[in-house]
Amino acid sequence: MLLNTLLGFLALVSLALTLWQWLAGWRFPLHQRVISGTTTQPVTLLKPLKGCDSCTEVCQRSWFEQQYGADVQILFGVASAEDPVCDVVRRLLAEFPKSDAELVVCGPLSGSNLKVAKLVELERRARHSTLVISDADVRVPPDFLANALAPLSAVEVGLVNCFYRLANPTTRAMQWEAVAINADFWSQVLQAQTLKPLDFALGAVMITRRQLLSDIGGFAALADCLADDYQLGSRIARRGHRIVLSSIVAECWAAPMSWEQVWKHQLRWARTIRVCQPLPYFFSILSNGTLWPLVWVACAPGRLSIGFAAVSWAIRVLTALDLQARLEQTRLRLSRGWLVPLKDLLQIGLWALAFLGNRIEWRGVKMRLARDGTLVRV
Repeated sequence: MLLNTLLGFLALVSLALTLWQWLAGWRFPLHQRVISGTTTQPVTLLKPLKGCDSCTEVCQRSWFEQQYGADVQILFGVASAEDPVCDVVRRLLAEFPKSDAELVVCGPLSGSNLKVAKLVELERRARHSTLVISDADVRVPPDFLANALAPLSAVEVGLVNCFYRLANPTTRAMQWEAVAINADFWSQVLQAQTLKPLDFALGAVMITRRQLLSDIGGFAALADCLADDYQLGSRIARRGHRIVLSSIVAECWAAPMSWEQVWKHQLRWARTIRVCQPLPYFFSILSNGTLWPLVWVACAPGRLSIGFAAVSWAIRVLTALDLQARLEQTRLRLSRGWLVPLKDLLQIGLWALAFLGNRIEWRGVKMRLARDGTLVRV
């Protein structure tokens, strides 16, 4: 009787958290444009690159095509002049000869996080007081800078970042990952924000003032951190500045990935979150809307548990598909509903493995994740 009551309570908690997550997502003004005029604040874009695929050129071109009313300096950083991405950048420099853009060969690189090592060099070459930091696989709409920079005009705002969506889930494994990113991740961030102000940043695109970056020691202070985006936002927030989420959504484009590649990516993400926020991540298993009704039915089958599970699973699937459609600006796709419980069930394994190991693989490099969130090459 006690077990039945406990499992019923956990199933009810997971349903409540599912509805709270959906409500938090719906209250946010996603995709809303916040300005209609022009912005006159010059910016420097820092873009660390490594390797290329069929999506690389279109992602970088989107930054050249910004409809922005001020100077934009673009710095592309690579570790080697032999990197094939250099040819992509050179083509774009030739296509946009009037742009203030430069390909920078950074080296020698120091620190375990090679992306941050490139940012250290690019930071030195930045000419403007406002910095935009973006991952290599990010594509943005033409009005991105004009809108995303607007919140930084408030003096209390120290960093602006934005949500992102997996734009081309071409394989079944990537479609499963799209549930994690395009449905759950952004809405769970907003769910957390209802409890307290953001004290971390999302790394797809981050905008901050150069002085604030200098105050925390620059990118050199993050050279060994895996979650450099989390650390950047956390250190700025600890100095009393607000972290703001832009309503504009960026796109992340990736080459087709297998189940093994997606699993390694998700495991690296899980272990990163576990190191950054161990207690919240531990209790995140309570929000698994597929797991707890299933456990209740398995341990105490009956009319109540089965009926509750059916309703709970239907709500979980529909709310996830609705949130995903909202981020992607598409119609709700019921045919992909089966991916939601699959994501939840596989998430159980990821959650457990996040606590059972400290090895990750990042761009083919195997590393050990220390307790303080720093990286050590294996």
